[in-house]
Amino acid sequence: MADAWGRRPVVAVTLAIEIVLAGVAIGAARATTPDLGPDYVAIKNVTPAPAAPATFSYAWDCGHNEAGHRNTANIVVTPGRPGPPHHVHEYVGNLAVGVASTVDDLSGGPTTCRNGDRSTYYWPVLRTDTVQVPTSVTLTFYGNSRSPVVQMPRLLRGTVGDARAFTNGGARASPVWSCSGEERRRSLRYPICRTGERVLRIFDFPSCWDGRRVDAPDHRAQLIQPQPGGGCPESTFAVPRLEIVVAYALPRGTPYRIDSFDDERHSPRTDHAFFVNLMPDALMNAVVECLNTGRGCQ
Repeated sequence: MADAWGRRPVVAVTLAIEIVLAGVAIGAARATTPDLGPDYVAIKNVTPAPAAPATFSYAWDCGHNEAGHRNTANIVVTPGRPGPPHHVHEYVGNLAVGVASTVDDLSGGPTTCRNGDRSTYYWPVLRTDTVQVPTSVTLTFYGNSRSPVVQMPRLLRGTVGDARAFTNGGARASPVWSCSGEERRRSLRYPICRTGERVLRIFDFPSCWDGRRVDAPDHRAQLIQPQPGGGCPESTFAVPRLEIVVAYALPRGTPYRIDSFDDERHSPRTDHAFFVNLMPDALMNAVVECLNTGRGCQ
């Protein structure tokens, strides 16, 4: 209340200013985080995961699909026939993968990998209005913190994530979504990254091999995830752990989605990736030497 000369108490004026400024700040915060719907989450709201145990690592370059190698095939799950037109996969590595290919067709195929790796690595394309070409694809093998690793057998298949996770309950869905500089924050939802960050898909493949098979009826049982702490379950063997990081430069606030089966509604929970190992034996031996001893790592 003003006194006889029209003066107001300083405390009241200060409090009013603080309330106005707080309202402005809240409004600005809301305005800077686009509302893209329930499939999206601001990366700052994702809890960071614990850091993985340190191991030796081996990284190599297979490009980022500059040539546009894409098709609807899935040579692990449905070899020899095309998939639905709305579920397109993107590849690096072996260039022999076509819609009628089987794993047997890949031997001797040309490759995008500079070290001569003839394996194939693939995942669903990401779209805004059009298919987005990754700005980078990083492939890295990691060792096992609890035991030495052994060589992956030729033609071993690996799977991470689940293309049917939206409709089957999502038990095998993998939190692959993240942002550059925030790699320990991983989500099952599409991330809204901070300005200047890139959208990431981080595919961490299982790395405990059953020692017998290169594939299984469910395309998973031959290669399973380690136990908490990093060790492999009894009767399995640690092999090099593959991590693929796919990065995209998207303007902040741009809606995007991955290709999916119709009934999966482009859910981010359905993201997935595959590999088929065709790394030459000498190269695989060098990888294992690096991961177990630290010698010869790139």
